[in-house]
Amino acid sequence: MKQKKSIINIPVVLRMMGWLLMIEAAFMAVPLLTGIVYGEESSVKAFACSALITCGAGALMTFGIRPRDTDMHRREGLLLTASVWVFFSLFGMLPFLFDNALSSITDAFFEAMSGFTTTGASVITDVESASHSVLMWRAIMNWIGGMGIILFTLAVIPMLNHQGGIQLFNAEVTGITHDKLRPRISQTAKSLWLVYVLLTVLLTVLLWVGPMNAFDAVCHSFTTVSTGGYSTKNASIAWWNSDYVEIVITVFMFLGGINVALIYTALSGKVSALYKNGTVRWYVGIVLLFVAVCAAYQLYNGTFEKLSDIFTCIAAITSTGFSVANYDNWGPFVILLLMVLMFCGSCAGSTAGGAKIDRIIFLIKNTNNEFYRVLHPNSITTVRVNSKVVPNAIVMKVIAFLCIYLMLFVTGGIVLTALGLPSIDAMFASLTALSNIGLGSGITGPEGSFAVLPDAAKWVMSWYMLVGRLELFTVLIILTKGFWVK
Repeated sequence: MKQKKSIINIPVVLRMMGWLLMIEAAFMAVPLLTGIVYGEESSVKAFACSALITCGAGALMTFGIRPRDTDMHRREGLLLTASVWVFFSLFGMLPFLFDNALSSITDAFFEAMSGFTTTGASVITDVESASHSVLMWRAIMNWIGGMGIILFTLAVIPMLNHQGGIQLFNAEVTGITHDKLRPRISQTAKSLWLVYVLLTVLLTVLLWVGPMNAFDAVCHSFTTVSTGGYSTKNASIAWWNSDYVEIVITVFMFLGGINVALIYTALSGKVSALYKNGTVRWYVGIVLLFVAVCAAYQLYNGTFEKLSDIFTCIAAITSTGFSVANYDNWGPFVILLLMVLMFCGSCAGSTAGGAKIDRIIFLIKNTNNEFYRVLHPNSITTVRVNSKVVPNAIVMKVIAFLCIYLMLFVTGGIVLTALGLPSIDAMFASLTALSNIGLGSGITGPEGSFAVLPDAAKWVMSWYMLVGRLELFTVLIILTKGFWVK
């Protein structure tokens, strides 16, 4: 019997991984300089060692591997996209260990994976005791992961445009379909990153003129625009007790939930593209509905707290995960509402997590068609979104995605319950990891911490963070036998 051979060009994947690791090492220079500015000698040494190790490993992979075939096809693109987040987390956890911010590999890897996937679930119990360098590194991890590691590389290494750039772009960017803004993938990546940087700079200025100092403003702009949710304070945004800060961050969290390509189009002069887009209208409608229900429930129970219901609902639907109040005290009904928002997520193509509103719209419209066909079995119906007919193959893919998403959510909750978490807390933690939220409930809630989880639970959640950030298929496909053989 003829033996099946692998058809994956591993050398070209490893060589490209080397380039990416050297880019990660370059980003480590920012917290290193931060340590120098604040006179944190141990942190400077920690980041210097981490950068040297990361850069050295990347250089060995880049210049020590000479693949015969330098082309990167679909399988190589999927493998690189899935594995780069693991490699970035493995090397990104080194500063936490070297700077003694965390003492175990499990905690350090969890923190790094949570950072890069913009989940924002932290196991550092006292972030205010961490060095400025570590806090800056957490913010940078959120910022890099928000727009995407691969997408950044496509913007700065144009040669990838010729080496599987479209495969890499499609594998990492969230959403159902991916439209190029410019003829070349590298140009599209640059356009998206331009919007991202502009929003980051604008938010930094707005926070800086408020009660935040320059360091906190930079860190929170990184983690807000990326919808990551890491904060420099134990109490998160509530520490400032400022309506101004809450309103500004609420606005930018909301913007973080909109398709970045759509924001680029609006900034290019086509503002009507925003309010004419059906998904954006659904997004606004869902936010308004849930905020109204949440506020009404809190008023009825006497737990209403100024802007906190608006802030928390938007933090949940955009997967940012910041907090300004102990929402656990609002009752199980509000917790359930937050879980629905966490599952739903924001617009495809945004930095937010969750299943995405676009897919929910597809499901609702297809379900409506099925009801119609019960009465009219011979009719031909189509799913239309933004006045465009959606191919049946895409509709089927969306339905499959949502089914797998639900199965993973429930399975994760069962596994975490088996590992010792209370059932409700386990289901919430499963969803927070899969949807890249960072919010917790019960033992991981505002008055708890993800640090209390057993090590096995942290590894399960780390895996779920990766699967959720790359929207299931990119990661799950590499676990199949058919991916590796002809």
